[in-house]
Amino acid sequence: MSLRKRIADSPRFNRTIEGLFAAYVRFAYRTSRWQRSGFEEMDACVKRGEPVIFVLWHQRLIMAPYLFDTSLGRICALTSAARAGRLAGQILVRLGFETIPMSSHKRHVALSREVLRRTKEGCSIGIAADGPRGPARISSGVPITWARMTGCRVFTVAFAEKKVLKLPTWDKQMLPLPFSRGVLICQEWQETVPKKPTDDEAEALRQSLETSLDQITDKADQAAGRAPDPIKSA
Repeated sequence: MSLRKRIADSPRFNRTIEGLFAAYVRFAYRTSRWQRSGFEEMDACVKRGEPVIFVLWHQRLIMAPYLFDTSLGRICALTSAARAGRLAGQILVRLGFETIPMSSHKRHVALSREVLRRTKEGCSIGIAADGPRGPARISSGVPITWARMTGCRVFTVAFAEKKVLKLPTWDKQMLPLPFSRGVLICQEWQETVPKKPTDDEAEALRQSLETSLDQITDKADQAAGRAPDPIKSA
């Protein structure tokens, strides 16, 4: 095993990186001014013990703990079981989330049972619609599947700041800057998901959710005074 891989797989190294990222996000959030809008209905659901499905683009994932009020209820994020996914998941854990690792080796039925178990316990489910590998801002069918299985209401969310740090990742992952101004926005996705949608219905629902996510993300960018992000994949 190479030295680079041994370092990357080191629990101590990963805990250090997780801690640094989590501390930075807390610092950036606490030193900036945030306008929060549209969260009343989602917060009310969570407060009365009704789990929701919380969906955003992977590019805006790092601010998820400030888009969902964990003082009102639990939330579990679906994360990749790969090294980068584990790291992102543990950063979210440090900021108040729970995680469910998704793995190509884990049977779909086992993952489905785990998601159902968590929602029956009142735990909401957080999903990056285009994660963990993209293509960027192209929604997968996973949020539709979980909405169909659980019957939970679906809320789209986004954050934006006028200036952000962009990481050299497939989706240009955004990090907030300290001493800035930003917006946090939420809106319920109004479509009804049937228990047994046809392939055409499922695809139409996927496209509808993708459009809603684009709209709320562009709305957040506009409210923060920045141009809509041109990252949309072909």
